[in-house]
Parts: sequence; structure tokens; C-alpha cells
Amino acid sequence: MIQEVLFGSVVEIDLEVTKEWYSRGNEWGCDCTHCRNFLAMARKKQFPQQIKELLEKFGIRPEQATYVCQLYDDAEGHHYQFSYRFAGNLVRESESTISAENIGQCYHEIYPYGAPDFPEPHFDLAFYLTLPWVLDEPDQ
Repeated sequence: MIQEVLFGSVVEIDLEVTKEWYSRGNEWGCDCTHCRNFLAMARKKQFPQQIKELLEKFGIRPEQATYVCQLYDDAEGHHYQFSYRFAGNLVRESESTISAENIGQCYHEIYPYGAPDFPEPHFDLAFYLTLPWVLDEPDQ
């Protein structure tokens, strides 16, 4: 296991197990318009460089999120939460709150969402971003 500090949380990551699970190539599977919008952005790798580099480091393609939720819309765009699961342990959770500068958070989620067969132990890394609408169809 390797130890990392991700957005203020101290985590231990089993890199081999994490990469092996993601090597199966599963993408987020919801077909609603908001999830398809997220997937369009993810496939084009249109996320902040920090997220792209972090996911690449751990062998995860952006479209392989294990949870996606469009939270709300406003004048800034479409606010999303999306997560990726990691094999390993959440050693110490960050005390920081989500903000424009701090777009990520590690936590332990027991619900399987898009990773029902993910090995234990594990934790999730969630990102909170405002994304534009990129689909060639209206937002529903």
C-alpha cells in the first residue's frame, strides 16, 4: 500500500488492486441526460488538470466514475458530484470543507453504486464541479 494525502485526507491505497478493478473498463452506467452529459465531458477529458493527473496516476479513466449525481443547476452551470472508489483505507478524514479551491473529498461509502463488486477495504474520492452542458440535446 502507498500512503497519500488527497484533499487533506490521509489514505492508504492498494494501487495494484485499484488498477486491476479499473482495468476491466466499466464506465458509469446511468443513461439519464445529466449522466450522459457527465460522460461526454469525461470521455473528452474536459476536467481540471488536477483531476486528470490524479486519476491517471491511479490508472482510472475519467468516465469510470463509481457514482455520478447532478446536484442542481444555476447561472454558473450544472453542479455535479462524482466519485471514484479506491482499494485501501481512509486513515484520517480531512477537516476541510468543499470550496472553489478544494474540489475533492475522501470518505467511506458503504453503498456499492457503480462498484458492487469492488474489493474491501475501500474508500471513495468525490469531486464537486460545475460543468457546462455539452450534449446536442436539451437539458431535461
